[in-house]
Order: sequence, then C-alpha cells, then structure tokens
Amino acid sequence: MEIHQLEILRELGTLGSVTAVADSLRVTPSAVSQQLTSLQRGFRAPLTRRDGRTLVLTEAGHALARAGAEVIEAMAAAAGAVAAFEQEPSGVVKVSGFHSASQAIFGGLLSELRGVAAAPDLRLSDEDVSQDEFPLLTASYDLVIAHRLEHSPPWPTAGLRVIRLAQEPLDIALPTGHPLADRDRLTPADVAGEAWVTSRSGYSPDDLLGAIAAVADRPVNVVHRINDYGSVAAIVATGDAVGMVPRYTVGSALQGLVLRPLTGVNATRAIDLLTRPETLHRRSVQVTVDALRTAMGRLVRAGEAKVSL
Repeated sequence: MEIHQLEILRELGTLGSVTAVADSLRVTPSAVSQQLTSLQRGFRAPLTRRDGRTLVLTEAGHALARAGAEVIEAMAAAAGAVAAFEQEPSGVVKVSGFHSASQAIFGGLLSELRGVAAAPDLRLSDEDVSQDEFPLLTASYDLVIAHRLEHSPPWPTAGLRVIRLAQEPLDIALPTGHPLADRDRLTPADVAGEAWVTSRSGYSPDDLLGAIAAVADRPVNVVHRINDYGSVAAIVATGDAVGMVPRYTVGSALQGLVLRPLTGVNATRAIDLLTRPETLHRRSVQVTVDALRTAMGRLVRAGEAKVSL
C-alpha cells in the first residue's frame, strides 16, 4: 500500500469515475486502474465495484479512503514541517474563486502578496458552479473561494477544511430615484411587486427571490436572468428592474444604484475557503490564506459604506 494509491482511492470516492480521477491527476485511466488493482491485492474485502459502466467504492473502499486521508495529511504535515524548518516556499498555489469574488478579491490578493518576501507563485482561476460542486474543485485547486446561503446545507466535513472569510449580505439594488430608495431598509412585501433581474436557477439570488415570494405570499415577475452582477447592476441602473447584489464583492459596478438591506428573510451568504487538510500544511498556502483574509477584510470595510449610497 502506497501513498499515491490511497490518493487515487480517495479521488475515486470524490470524483466518481476512473476517467475523472485520471483527468485530475493527469495520468491515463489505465494507470489509475492498475494502481487500484495493486492496492486491492493487500485486502480481502473488495474496495471497488461496478455500478453500470462506472467503478465506484464499496463500503470497505470508503473506510480505507477515510483512513487514507489521515495518512495523506500526516505525510503532508511531515513535509510541511521540513519546509517550514528550511524557511523555503513550497511553490505554486492554485486558487479558484467564483465570479464576483474573483473580480473583487484577486487584485487585492496580488497586492497583499507583492510585499511578501519569497511570496507564493499564484495561479488564479474562476469557476462559476452551483454550491454542491464547490467541494469537488479542491481536487484541482489548493484553495477554493466558495459561497453558500447561511440557511443552506453546510459543507461536507470529510476530507475538507473550511475557513470563513466573510458573511456577506445580499442587498436590494435600486436605480437612483426609485421610490423605495428613500427607505432605510426593505421587506419582501415592499419589493415583491417589482420587475426583477435575478440569477439562473440554483444560484443564491434566485433562491432568495423564492424566499421573498414565499414571505410576501405573491409571485414575483422575473424579467431577466443573468448571473454576472456587473450586468445586473447595469440593468438595474436603467430602471428596467430591481435586483439583488452582494454588498462586498459586487466591485465598482454601482454607478446609478442605491443598495438597501432586506429584512424578513435571511439574505446573507457565507464566503468560505475550501481546501484539503494536507494542503494547509504548506507554508505557501498559509501565506496565501493570510493574504486572502486581509484582502477580504478591506472589501468588508469598504462595502459597509455602499448601503448608504
């Protein structure tokens, strides 16, 4: 039994197919199958089984994958201890962020690291996925900036570490001069009768709009469905519809808009960092996490002024 075999077993449990594991590890499906066969020789209980044309883990396989994750973390801790002792960076750090977060925070992250001696070599990317897909991205990235509504199911705990960056309200965005802009805060009954621009189904704004309709006890009129907050802000500014935008990560797209807090529903999302446990033992990742916290803190302080615009 070898570390890389345990890593393959864990990835099969996470990603669900030999092909996906091979793509993630940049090897051939045949190489993945060979390593799983070699690992199986050390155990009497079957570790995998066929589900149609897909190879999946058995209960014994899941048990070994969970135990193997602890072994992988321990080995990473040992390697991290040596790296910290030698005071050497661990190299490239791959960071993924959902669209609005990446637009708002990546620049600040790079600025924070510019003054750090032997700063990590960042590789940045954005991923526009639904909430349940964020944990899967930790197979491809060292750090994943993810979001979920506070009342939604929590992140899985097995093989995942969660670092809270911020709790971000989603505010009602109104065009300048809208009659509701004179109010300090708004209720679902105030806004349910408006024409709306919201996200596609499965994303936070649309989930919240469903809650607004339920609390107001009336259907809402969705005119536009757009996931990009910059485009949402541009539409709201014309007066064609109202929308919801995140208070801290909407960026600089607020010209011609006012933001007002929503009461009566929990319109707050958690912005979290998701990562594998062993990844946090790398010094370069720790430095990147500290820089992300600092950059997000700046966004939070700046964003609190937006609701008074």
